[in-house]
Amino acid sequence: MDIRRRKPRHRRRAAERPEWRFIDYPRQGRRGFRRWLPSWRLLLGSVTLGLGALAGLFAYVYVSVDIPDENVAARQEANTYYWSDGSQMVSVGPVNRNVVQLADVPKSARNAVIAAENASFYTDAGVSFKGLLRAVVSMAEGKETQGGSTITQQYVKNTYLSQEQTATRKIKEFVISLKLDQRKSKDEILQGYLNTSWFGRGAYGIEAAAQAYYGIPARKLDPGQSALLAALLKGAEQYDPSVGAKNHQRAEERWKWILDRQVKVGLMSPSERDNYRTFPEPHKQSNSTSVGGQIGYLVDVANKYIKQRTDLTDKELAHGGYRVHTTFDKQRTEQLRQAVEGELKRDLDPKKRSASDSDVQAGAASVRPSDGAVLAVYGGPDATKHFADNADTSGVPVGSAFKPFVLAAALQYGAGGRPVVPDSYFDAAGTLRSEGGGSDDEHPSLRQALLSGGNATFVRLGREVGLQRVRDTAVRSGLLPESMAPLETTFPIGTSTPSAVRMAGAYGTFANQGLTQSPYSVTRLAKDGVTLDGFRRGPASRALDEQVAAQVTEVLRESGGKAGVGPAAAGRTGEQDRFRSAWFVGFDRDLSTAVTLFRTKPDEPQLLPMADLGGQKGRYGNDLTPKIWRDYMAAVGR
Repeated sequence: MDIRRRKPRHRRRAAERPEWRFIDYPRQGRRGFRRWLPSWRLLLGSVTLGLGALAGLFAYVYVSVDIPDENVAARQEANTYYWSDGSQMVSVGPVNRNVVQLADVPKSARNAVIAAENASFYTDAGVSFKGLLRAVVSMAEGKETQGGSTITQQYVKNTYLSQEQTATRKIKEFVISLKLDQRKSKDEILQGYLNTSWFGRGAYGIEAAAQAYYGIPARKLDPGQSALLAALLKGAEQYDPSVGAKNHQRAEERWKWILDRQVKVGLMSPSERDNYRTFPEPHKQSNSTSVGGQIGYLVDVANKYIKQRTDLTDKELAHGGYRVHTTFDKQRTEQLRQAVEGELKRDLDPKKRSASDSDVQAGAASVRPSDGAVLAVYGGPDATKHFADNADTSGVPVGSAFKPFVLAAALQYGAGGRPVVPDSYFDAAGTLRSEGGGSDDEHPSLRQALLSGGNATFVRLGREVGLQRVRDTAVRSGLLPESMAPLETTFPIGTSTPSAVRMAGAYGTFANQGLTQSPYSVTRLAKDGVTLDGFRRGPASRALDEQVAAQVTEVLRESGGKAGVGPAAAGRTGEQDRFRSAWFVGFDRDLSTAVTLFRTKPDEPQLLPMADLGGQKGRYGNDLTPKIWRDYMAAVGR
């Protein structure tokens, strides 16, 4: 008989009962692999706890992440300058961007972007959960985050965040997009996206892109062109069709897909889609963002005029966002450049005649007499290398080209107490004598004096008319008071230093029957869709009697014929303008153009002598300026 005592049954059961734990894992009372299988309670609890933690974390992130200020780069715009025909001349600024209102973007462009990037844009919450999950998975795998963002998320990335590809930035983008979708309308977000997106060719925003690829403002885009710009959002470096055959193939395939996609999502009818079967080839080159060549001089002339007509400072202009519509004619600007540089290349040889043909500077300007519009300027060889604008500079004596204003003053006011006509001269009783005296047959008429360039005659004529009256006549005709030389003996023979722009404008007064219009270069200035005041043109003012202007014009026409520029031309140059500069100014009814040559070095304050410029044929530059004028007028069809 087993005398060992057995434990009571209830005590044995208590000893076998598992010890209670908050999380029963590994599971007690299980053997083998079943010990490692979690219970349904554990699974449910873990999922609930995880979701709660994620919800708490999201709530914390949502509260702690607010919509930041816009990036500086997202606010930067360029100043865009337009030719007189409305085409873009240049975009100047740190970022080639011009912000436009959504109303100025055609519906076809909006639809193309929405179909390509985010078809549910107007109905979604501004975020893509799939995109966020893809970013998290990519981060876990050590890869870069992936795309698939909504338009709102892309706008947030462009405007509020950096471009770094990290999960942290992606989460911030997600949260900010949710908040932004609540605070801004869908149209505001779409407008912001279209203005901040990168389209390649240096263009930020759809306005700059439309100019860069098609040379038109965004409002003129058709559905075919719009689809191509939308294709570029996928990656301009791969979808700009002008960069190789593979790019062209990719671009054309995506272009077709975007048009078909619009039909599929109900943003375009099948019949409209059929109208766009031919790929809209963009321009090979984008619009210039360089101020090289003549562009910098044109911008300089326009900016000076803007500051004259408004309170804008250089700093305010530099902030960007201005649209400057100019009077500059693209074709005539190029024709003037070719005329100047072509003549200098033919007649100057710095290698053989370095002492006289080097350091030569040329300036020219072409103005429309009827209203003073500056149509073209030549400021120098390259605005990025030669910074002074030779067409709008001071410091170059105008020489004999000033004498027509002396003649005009004499005709307007009289001289020696009696009326003056171009064919008259004065005797000892108050008439103008020739330089050397002699018989009456030797006394030159005013017409003859102007044609021969006799300085002594005009010095005396200026004294008899009155130097102040001569000065007033020149200023009323369009020369600036600050460019006038002191009223000394030599004043009538051109010691003043007006610019080529002003000389062209002042000679235009003769062509315009004595009515003068101050030269202008900007017709309209706008920012944020608002046109600024200060650019409305006033009526012309009377500078000279109509008969006086006609008489001066007749004398100048004869002078122009002598210079070999044709019977329809009027101008002035002279052999005695030989020391520091050479000028020729000529006009017809529709065009007045001034050309000047001089020699200068940056480290020398005085102009250099013009002796032997161009060799014997150059005649101190006085043969070169009318040649340039003649070549230009021939090019423009005069």
